[in-house]
Amino acid sequence: MTVTTAQETIPDTTPAGPPAAPEPQPRPTRTLLPTTVIGSWSVPDWLERAKTGVHHGSVSRSQLADMHDMAVKAALKDQEVAGIDIVSDGELRRDNDIDYLLARVPGVEVRDAVKAFYFDYLDLHLPRPIPHPGAGPLGLVPDLEFTLAHTDRPVRFSVTGPFSLSRRLRCGGAAAYSERADLVRGLARVLNAEARALAAAGAQLLQIDEPLLAGHPEDVGLAVEAVNIVTEDVPVTWALHVCYGNRYARPLWEGHYDFLFPAVLDAAVDQLLLEFARKGDEDLQLIERHGWDRVLGVGVLDVKTPDVEAVDVIEKRIERALQVVPADRILVTPDCGLRHVPADAARAKLRAMTSAAAAVRDRIQKENT
Repeated sequence: MTVTTAQETIPDTTPAGPPAAPEPQPRPTRTLLPTTVIGSWSVPDWLERAKTGVHHGSVSRSQLADMHDMAVKAALKDQEVAGIDIVSDGELRRDNDIDYLLARVPGVEVRDAVKAFYFDYLDLHLPRPIPHPGAGPLGLVPDLEFTLAHTDRPVRFSVTGPFSLSRRLRCGGAAAYSERADLVRGLARVLNAEARALAAAGAQLLQIDEPLLAGHPEDVGLAVEAVNIVTEDVPVTWALHVCYGNRYARPLWEGHYDFLFPAVLDAAVDQLLLEFARKGDEDLQLIERHGWDRVLGVGVLDVKTPDVEAVDVIEKRIERALQVVPADRILVTPDCGLRHVPADAARAKLRAMTSAAAAVRDRIQKENT
């Protein structure tokens, strides 16, 4: 694991040799209070219809692939225009946070590949233990390479974590896993193999999302153990995002992040990304009390509403976090992904966020001169 500050990036370890043909690469950011997104981007209506159309035969998969390319390029441009420092592909190739990954896990069977609506979950079944995953078992490298080729900014590339994936997979009794913990560990090993392939393809920042962990706080120790299996010997900057769910812009659970601590202190990650806008900043005391000493992603945009926050409101949210965490260890983020926020509102929210971060950054720099 490489522990970094918010403005550091993984050093260039390309071996010396004959010059290769130039390829677009993400540029490192040295910005104080860098802005980033959690992962998902607003899904256009036409893409929703096309995704659903594939399941009903009105759109071919090759047509959908072309649409995905267009949508990802548009999402990157939207983020760049809004001033985001570290961008994502918007996860627009994925129907939801589970199917795209879990259906590719070796040994997983799709009982019915047709869905009434693209965002629904597939019926996924594991009849026997996961076989050795091999190299790049999930096939995500082309997605990463496409994203890197269409932006010059640092890229955040996310995968759903092994604990959350396990909650949507039915196992075939003792023939598969008698203990769900063993399933979680098996999924973690698959994700580790995929992460190695992504790192070899140029990933610099990989993120693990655990949206279902808040509903099972008693399993936080297992989830952290699995996170450490995922990150083992993969030399990138690692982020962990834990939220309270974001299904149709509604939280799945309520509560506080008490359940994460102190277990998350043992997670082999460099960044911890949490939601604070919708819930308020009460949980910042947990960061201070337990001594989180790495980068904190501070959620300052409520993604459960299309209402666009005023710049000065976001500034205050950032400044409250600065009372607990030094500026060089803060990432400014939305609470969660922007999938369910209308595109116009998503763009406006990001513009407000980058403006607020810039204003606070300017004040800090003036105070230090």
